[in-house]
Amino acid sequence: MKNLLFFIAVAIAFCSCAATEHVRISVIEPAPVTLPAYAKKAGIIDRSETDPRNKVIEVVDKVFSLEGAQLDKEGAAASVDGLTATLLKNDRFSSVKVINSAGMYASAPGVFPAPLSWKEVEQLCKKNNTDILFALELFDTDSKLSYNASPVSVNTPLGKAPAIEHTATLNTLVKTGWRIYDPAGKNIIDEFPLSSNLNFYGRGINPAAAAAALLSRKDAVKETGIKAGEAYALRIVPYYSRVTRDYYVKGTDQFRTARRKAQTGNWDGAAELWQKETQNKDVKVAGRACYNMAIISEINGELDEAIGWAQKAYENYSNKLALKYVKILENRKVKNEILNDQAKR
Repeated sequence: MKNLLFFIAVAIAFCSCAATEHVRISVIEPAPVTLPAYAKKAGIIDRSETDPRNKVIEVVDKVFSLEGAQLDKEGAAASVDGLTATLLKNDRFSSVKVINSAGMYASAPGVFPAPLSWKEVEQLCKKNNTDILFALELFDTDSKLSYNASPVSVNTPLGKAPAIEHTATLNTLVKTGWRIYDPAGKNIIDEFPLSSNLNFYGRGINPAAAAAALLSRKDAVKETGIKAGEAYALRIVPYYSRVTRDYYVKGTDQFRTARRKAQTGNWDGAAELWQKETQNKDVKVAGRACYNMAIISEINGELDEAIGWAQKAYENYSNKLALKYVKILENRKVKNEILNDQAKR
């Protein structure tokens, strides 16, 4: 009896889910970081190098993290290049300038340093005629090497012979950290850490052959630095994301026909049928039709209309999906207001 009840419950759940299908739509999201309207000239500094007074700490860090010579320095420079190139592609700024940051250091390797003083920020921006300051505050690599030797058989002119295969695996964690300083508002607009894992693997019949595959690490770290800079620059740019919406495909023959129209991309044709069903005397059917009209309105970019249909589906017909959808649409409307504000800056 218990098994029978279980299968009935599963069947009911399946039928309930089958009443809707998913549609994926693209929506534009506001940039994660909003800059002030007066910020038209950007400066960039790299202060990720360790303070010379803490060189002992840095030496220890390099020994334990297996860093190659100049690896962090070259990676940081690549990261600044990536940021600069991406900002220059964006018409948000009239100028982008890399500022000589000699003498500006991080306190210790591997950690976010304390923010610059506003006096330092103001002096840098005034001297270099910039309104805002992007700072690479952290660039650090931390590597772990594992080494193994195991017996294998190799083919020789005289047949198979025993040998030792050497394998080396190197995992490198690349950590970057950024801040954006606004001297006029005396505000740190953004503080953002970013990390990436790089894995290298080599094997051979001797340790040198196994380690040969690890020699590309520096180029990989520099490439990761470039991508980190590019990714950070995009934090001031709106972006598209894919979201999933449920819409009803069951209720009447009209719904089934509308489903086929939607599957072929004929959403306007589907909407005509849903519109008719909003007048259906069956409360459940009318509620589903109103909900679907909200979906098509969002697809067409008409958020106010979508909210109106979703509210009607919930308030007049008690459609449960509609209440959650109203909140989603209202959140999108708020984001659109942010987008409009960002577009004016």
